[in-house]
Amino acid sequence: MGRIKTIARRSFLIGSAAIVGGVAFGTYMYKRDVANPLEADLGEGAATFNPFVKIDADAVTLITPRADVGQGAYSIQAHLIAEELDVDLDTVRIEPGPPSPAYYNGVVAVEGMPIAATSETMLARTGRGAANVVGKLMGLQLTGGSTTVPDMYERLREAGAVARETLIAAAAAQTGLEAGTLRTESGAVVLPDGVRLAYTDLAATAAETPVVEEVSLRDPSTWRHLGKPHMRTDMVAKSTGTQDYGIDLRMDGMVHATTRTNPALGGGILGFDASEAEAMRGVQAVLPITGGIAVVADNTWRAFQAAQAVACDWGDTPYIGDTALQFDAVATSFVEDRQDSRFKDEGDVTEALAGADVMEAEYRIPYLAHAPLEPMSVVVKLSDGRLDIWTGTQIPRFVQAGAASVAGLEAEDVYVHVLMSGGSFGRRLEDDYVRQAVEIAMQLPDTPIQMVWQREEDMTHDFPRPLAIARARGLASDSGVQGYDLSIAAPSVAKSSLARLGQPAMGPDVAIVAGAWDQPFAIPNYRVTGYRVPAMVPVSSWRSVGASGNGFLHECFFDEMCHSAGLDPLEERLRLCTHDVSRKVLEAVGEMSNWGSDPGAGRGRGLAFVLSFGVPVAQVVEVMDTGDGIRIDKVFVAADVGRVLDPVNFEAQVTGGVVWGLGHAMNCELTYAGGVAQQDNYHAFEGMRLYQTPQIEVRGLENGTKIQGIGEPGVPPAAPALGNAIFAATGQRIREMPFSKSVDFV
Repeated sequence: MGRIKTIARRSFLIGSAAIVGGVAFGTYMYKRDVANPLEADLGEGAATFNPFVKIDADAVTLITPRADVGQGAYSIQAHLIAEELDVDLDTVRIEPGPPSPAYYNGVVAVEGMPIAATSETMLARTGRGAANVVGKLMGLQLTGGSTTVPDMYERLREAGAVARETLIAAAAAQTGLEAGTLRTESGAVVLPDGVRLAYTDLAATAAETPVVEEVSLRDPSTWRHLGKPHMRTDMVAKSTGTQDYGIDLRMDGMVHATTRTNPALGGGILGFDASEAEAMRGVQAVLPITGGIAVVADNTWRAFQAAQAVACDWGDTPYIGDTALQFDAVATSFVEDRQDSRFKDEGDVTEALAGADVMEAEYRIPYLAHAPLEPMSVVVKLSDGRLDIWTGTQIPRFVQAGAASVAGLEAEDVYVHVLMSGGSFGRRLEDDYVRQAVEIAMQLPDTPIQMVWQREEDMTHDFPRPLAIARARGLASDSGVQGYDLSIAAPSVAKSSLARLGQPAMGPDVAIVAGAWDQPFAIPNYRVTGYRVPAMVPVSSWRSVGASGNGFLHECFFDEMCHSAGLDPLEERLRLCTHDVSRKVLEAVGEMSNWGSDPGAGRGRGLAFVLSFGVPVAQVVEVMDTGDGIRIDKVFVAADVGRVLDPVNFEAQVTGGVVWGLGHAMNCELTYAGGVAQQDNYHAFEGMRLYQTPQIEVRGLENGTKIQGIGEPGVPPAAPALGNAIFAATGQRIREMPFSKSVDFV
């Protein structure tokens, strides 16, 4: 043991020296200004003050680089800029901007670090700061991890303020007045006599005015946009069916394509016969691509039909191809040499759980598909050494690099035009479909090609949320929960995803235990261990990533322990809670749901709490055992993001997360036979129906000191709250998702 500690200590010192040496170089690089990508195509008389604001004689343009996949990212980013710039959003243009290191995400890397959100130690603060450095040095332009608001909150407000003060300076130079006598309002600089100089009229002067770098941000008490109910910038278009998504793009001379690859993942193609397809109406070409074929036709439907007519000789999958065997592989991974992490290890768990009164249980969660409504689609055109790509994506720079690699081009010759996405839930963190389209473009140069996947291709070639097994042991008495030992085995999302993007995955994968190891409860003997399952079906991030399943694994067994000892689940959580913000969230949901009162005959309430992505969320689900099945009547949710910047969208995101979490817990799983996903469309992967949707009451608290995002944290508590409610109503403890294997829902 002494030898192991010596090696660990020495490794830490060597690693620290390397980091310090890197900082000497990295500090210089980090402090360097990143080039403003808006300057490349800036027209005469136009001004740009930073990568987020551009003004010319025609319009004020706001750059909102975090992808909008339905969560309202464009809208909140625009409001952050507009609050300081003093513009009305119905008068400006909103664009996502080009791929650029200037749009790096400095927060997302924190989710990959073993830093509890409640920790404020020097090491924790240093780690969070290091994440920002890594994000900037890597130019990590990525949307995910509920980081849009925490990453952009200050940066976009500062960008708006810089533009505002520079425009005031331009007006002062143009009029000869003192800048201190001028103010701004609704897209104009207002002179002392009330004359208004529109920002667009000041563009040419502003282009010659030194940028004002020292600015003050406005006090929240003066905000016009933020913190107040307002309509999302895309609401009218989405409500009237006029919103354009990537799949809607049309160009002159465009042809339509689809691809078909081996349904047994990774199996490749041995050969194909396209004679029948080539004879079909509208078909222009059947082309080979990596792992399969592509069909090009004069419309998408004909491409779909022809693709199915191609006779393909498929190879065998290299992965464990059947669900039962996949779970066997997970079950055999609870061994020492597959231990990936043990971030939580408090007290003496082994000694505390050595007695005969210890509870034990095993929980399971399945693979889950992303299944966004808009299937994978992209438009590509390769011409004269220039490759243009139009698609909805969360990783524009990775798309750019991957496409350049396939086409044999330099990255600067690849132009990625980011479009609105019709859903993602993590699916658009991949670039596989873009790579396929580039292969087609290389065989059909000078032609705009729209490539769209069939729904069945989309479902069966997903990179799903990984399956997992948890083995839990615990000890509780009427004095409280005394010991909790939770072991979780799952494949590594980080290793699988990063490998596809050509990036290394080093160290433990926090996602395996996220939403379990970092919960703010002072259980005297408390241990959470992650075990890494050898790679099987390639997996990826899914809305709320590891916490999406770990909330169920952690919270339902906690509920079991409470009930076994006659403890009230809410009171016991409050007794153990070490985090004041989380405690207030628990108190709020108890008040909202009238916890402790009698719900009535055949009814039950279930509570769950999960702190994920820095956001504590507590949910109470109320169900009715109707005799014909379980009906979900009400859900109460309390969450704290530090400051609610858009109350309307906050409620929408929490509500959507609840419906997403409940629907998948009720009905959804992705199973495999021979390496082929058996659920190939929505009829076999059924979420919550409209008539099953409960009343959902949401309360946003603002006790936290940090600004956080809300796109994902509403998901993890939904499944365990439902499972605990079903137990309360029926006495049946469900330890495997989907719950429809055990109960019916009405």
